[in-house]
This record gives sequence, C-alpha cells and structure tokens, in this order.
Amino acid sequence: MAQALSSTILPKPRFRYSPVVKAGPWIRVSGMVALDRATGALEAGGPGAEAAKILDNLTQALPELGLALDDMVAARIFTTRMDLFPDINVAWDRAIGAMATPPARTSVGVTALPLGATVEIEFEFYKEGGL
Repeated sequence: MAQALSSTILPKPRFRYSPVVKAGPWIRVSGMVALDRATGALEAGGPGAEAAKILDNLTQALPELGLALDDMVAARIFTTRMDLFPDINVAWDRAIGAMATPPARTSVGVTALPLGATVEIEFEFYKEGGL
C-alpha cells in the first residue's frame, strides 16, 4: 500500500499531489522545481542554478525522510534548455559525483515546465528493509 511521507524541509506543493510516496521499499519524490523553501520563489540564474537548488533541497530533506543519496536508484531530469544541459551536469556532479554507484538517469527536453521553471527533476529511491 502506498503511503505519503511528509517533509518540513521540502517546499510545499502548490497543487494537490503527494511530494513523497513510499510503496514497500520504493520511495518516489515527485518532480521538483527550484523553489526557495522560505519564499516559494523560483531560483533565478537559469538551468544550472535551478538544478543546484533542486538537488540542495533534496539532500537537505533526505535525513528527515530516512534516506541517503546512496539509496537513490533513478532520477529523471526535464529541461526546457537542452542547449544549457552542461550547466545542469555541473550541478549534478557537485551533488551526486561522490556516490559509489550513481543512479540511473534520464534527461528529457520539454517545451514548458510548471511555474516557468527551466528544470524539473524527479527521484526514485530504494530502501531495503524500509524506513
């Protein structure tokens, strides 16, 4: 059975959905855009800055969710700016680069994202033994 997990650290959703859902040992984090937790404003600076903010928000929330980066098995990156994907990769490498086994990753170019964002990332984790 699926169970919504709550986080005081992740930005609050603006629409009706569960930001984090656990089903057995699988934990799915809904697509995140680069929102400032305090103000709700979208991070300025383009795809690299947005990706860095998303990854920062995620890594800060992981302990509260009972997870670690090493539990990540997949990430899906959506961007409206494939021409600036190297900037996203810089932020990715800063956050994920030290992982012994990096997660599987899919990157998709799209025409638009919520709230005018240029990057959205969703994450999937596997926590053997549960949370």
